[in-house]
Amino acid sequence: MGKVYDALQRAESERKRRASGGMPEGHASAEPREPGLDFSHAEASPRPAPQPSRGLLRRLGRWLPRRKKRRSAEAGAINKRRISLLHPESFATEQFRSLRAHIDSLATKQSIRTLAVTSAVAGEGKTLSSINLAVVVAMGVGRRVLLVDCDLRTPKIAEALGIVPVAGLGEVLLDEVALDQAIHKVEGANLEVLPVRSQPRNPSELLASERMRNLVKELAQGYDRVVLDTPACLAVPDARTVSELADGVVLVVRADQTPQEDVTAALDVLDRQRVLGVVLNGANIQAERYGY
Repeated sequence: MGKVYDALQRAESERKRRASGGMPEGHASAEPREPGLDFSHAEASPRPAPQPSRGLLRRLGRWLPRRKKRRSAEAGAINKRRISLLHPESFATEQFRSLRAHIDSLATKQSIRTLAVTSAVAGEGKTLSSINLAVVVAMGVGRRVLLVDCDLRTPKIAEALGIVPVAGLGEVLLDEVALDQAIHKVEGANLEVLPVRSQPRNPSELLASERMRNLVKELAQGYDRVVLDTPACLAVPDARTVSELADGVVLVVRADQTPQEDVTAALDVLDRQRVLGVVLNGANIQAERYGY
């Protein structure tokens, strides 16, 4: 009987031990674990990264080529504006040399130190003409040339020439900086530039100010030729204001695009007697005819 009693006691103890989680009586219960495995330092499995939907992939597939094409077009436009710097022996550069020669011929009969370049409407190529004319004029031996961005609304010269201005025309007209602090030297050319850094709230008033008039006079005394790139003359009064300060005006017209009535209106706005000539931009001329 004693052995049977002892066996029953052991069975009861075993039952209680199992009911308490496998620990002997008197110990705190613990979570059951697989024998021989320790998960106390195990990390949770990372969730898989969300995959883009097919619709998103299709939109990206359409957007990326358009973005690349747009960037390529923007880079092409910038390179055209500085073609005389990139390709000094090109046919296009030779056309600007012809324009320089025409102006130099006129300068033997009248003083032409300051020259305003404008167009009837935007997109005709006035900034392209301003930059390349200034570059080829600066190619002349011993000539000191300054290109001034007078478009305080949509300036483009600094970007086209790779300039990051710390100050510009607006700051000079507001007497916030000295003139020499705002003038930049163009790398690879004997050319200096007065760009636009910030776009003021009152561009027309600044360009019509006495400070602007005195600035143009000061520049004419310090440089052999000053090229003033102005806004389109039929859109805002800025071009007429600046052209009245210059010794002469060059009007840029885009072939097969600028309406004749716009050209007539622009000539009337600018005063025909002050216009030295008209540049026909985008004309279809075969370079092979001239040996290129």
